[in-house]
Amino acid sequence: MIALDHLTLRRGAKVLLQDANVRIAPGEKVALIGRNGVGKSSLFALLAGDLHEDGGNVSVPAGWRITQVAQHTPDTEESATDFVLAGDAQLTALQQQLAAAERAGDGMAIAQAHAALHDAGALDARARAQALISGLGFAQSELERPVNSFSGGWRMRLQLARALMAPSDLLLLDEPTNHLDLDALVWLEGWLARFAGTLIIISHDRDFLDAACQVTLHMGGGSLRRYTGGYSAFETLRAAELAQQQAERERQQQRRERLQRFVERFRAKATKARQAQSRLKALEKMRDIPPALAEEHLHFDWRAPDALPDPMLTIRDAAFGYTREDGGEARTVLRGVTKEVRAGQRIGILGANGQGKSTFIKTIARTLPLLAGNVREGKNLAIGYFAQHALDALDAAASPLQHMQQLARRLGLENADAAREAALRSFLGGFNFSGDMALQPAGQMSGGEKARLVLAMLVWQRPALLLLDEPTNHLDLPTREALADALASFDGAIMLVSHDRALLRSVCDEFWLVGSGGVAPFEGDLDDYRRHLLEQARQRREALKNAAPEKPEKPVNQAEARRQAAKQRAALAAQTAPLKKRLAAVEARMEAIAARTSELHEQLAAPMDADQRATAGRELKDLAAENEALEAEWLQLGEGIERIERGG
Repeated sequence: MIALDHLTLRRGAKVLLQDANVRIAPGEKVALIGRNGVGKSSLFALLAGDLHEDGGNVSVPAGWRITQVAQHTPDTEESATDFVLAGDAQLTALQQQLAAAERAGDGMAIAQAHAALHDAGALDARARAQALISGLGFAQSELERPVNSFSGGWRMRLQLARALMAPSDLLLLDEPTNHLDLDALVWLEGWLARFAGTLIIISHDRDFLDAACQVTLHMGGGSLRRYTGGYSAFETLRAAELAQQQAERERQQQRRERLQRFVERFRAKATKARQAQSRLKALEKMRDIPPALAEEHLHFDWRAPDALPDPMLTIRDAAFGYTREDGGEARTVLRGVTKEVRAGQRIGILGANGQGKSTFIKTIARTLPLLAGNVREGKNLAIGYFAQHALDALDAAASPLQHMQQLARRLGLENADAAREAALRSFLGGFNFSGDMALQPAGQMSGGEKARLVLAMLVWQRPALLLLDEPTNHLDLPTREALADALASFDGAIMLVSHDRALLRSVCDEFWLVGSGGVAPFEGDLDDYRRHLLEQARQRREALKNAAPEKPEKPVNQAEARRQAAKQRAALAAQTAPLKKRLAAVEARMEAIAARTSELHEQLAAPMDADQRATAGRELKDLAAENEALEAEWLQLGEGIERIERGG
């Protein structure tokens, strides 16, 4: 058990925690939440042994293996598979022991090393490493590519896979979803559901926290409070707690006023002096209940666009991709795209990384050339583009005010009222850049502050069409909610790429699926998309299973070849039989759950008393939880069968 007893933790002069007491049981999956800057990463460093407490005590069980994701990837020629495989330090050490024993010719040491390697899972370690890499979105052709051939975001995925590869009793994940698309995020949720150790996650993705965690720790104001349930349950409990605290404070204030009036009225009267003195002492001893202050939330509104053409975009037989810097043939990613974007549409762009989502958005944003076809814009269309790497484009030496002034100059507003310093300062104040914050260099800002600055610059341009490519990567939960609220009141059209399902649900009315070289409508919601991903995984397994093995051109002995093939088929059947049997049972149970869920929904649509409705609701919740666990197991079983059948 992890125990924090009367813990005090400081960062410089700032007190992050004061007299905090928390228990985390083995195997619990915990969300650590709080506003950016409250010290969540510092608490992680404390648990990992990289920081020391300033008071109190931190206890982590002796011998626990603690794993977290490294923030920097070495510039190595090592293959992706070997890099991830090395995350299992115990396995690496045993392999080195075996090599040393073989060099020394020590038969006993060789035998012991082989036995230890078997116990450590060496036989399927490479397949497990590659399953992690594939699950996080890498193609089969990339498994042996050098690590230094990948971009920064993909290297961070390899670091995550390397951390997941390491056997651990305590896994610390600090914003693991920032570099993932929705497909990889769904896979990660399934993996974490099967993780047997203790898990603590820092994340600002509410759906991810609800899916992965059963306990929430809220950090803020120097305190650390434990709540049962994921983020949604925390929100409900926290709101009730604040309401109760405010009610108690109001009752205390009323009692204080009554006592004060009594003292002032009767203090001078001899017959009431003793009673007045008694009430005065009660007033002095009364401990103040602090006001229930909810965390300050950002709120902003979009400035009305100067024009709202309809349609905004007309795309006809268009090809999207990249031109080569050396003048060679362009690389086409999407072909034959014919779509239309109307005023007021809210479109979520779905699809795996590498399928062309960002290429599609960048071309519409005019940062990439159209390779073929036509994209016609509505008259006077103003496009606002939040790029996936927009934060990197900020001038590190320039302040928010200077960024806004530079933007005004680019738009030709040097002398306009809107470009005056007072107006710009007032506008920035709406994004929490007030006072000295408006003059702080961007290079000294946190990721969340930079993201707010990019949003402010976007809002100020009065766009009619918003192109948002992963806008929430560095935003905390309250700011994400402020963005969702603001987008709900936006008058123009929105095209949104995001792995934040809460944002997609609250903003988007329809979805387009980018994949297989094209863009098509996706008929369904995000739950349907999750099922779509699972079905795609099943189809890939089936394709591998049905692929005919290559025949040797000139077998030396046809009869022997047939015997060997039969022997291999029998061995494969023996290995996969128990997995396929369990897979069939899981599928049968999922079908039964679907049927029962439909029955319950029909029952809830009919009149029933409160007890019956509550019972049906509880059963629905239990069935949904069971189905989620079964889907994760289904995917794991399929991957296991696939590994065996491809010889992994």
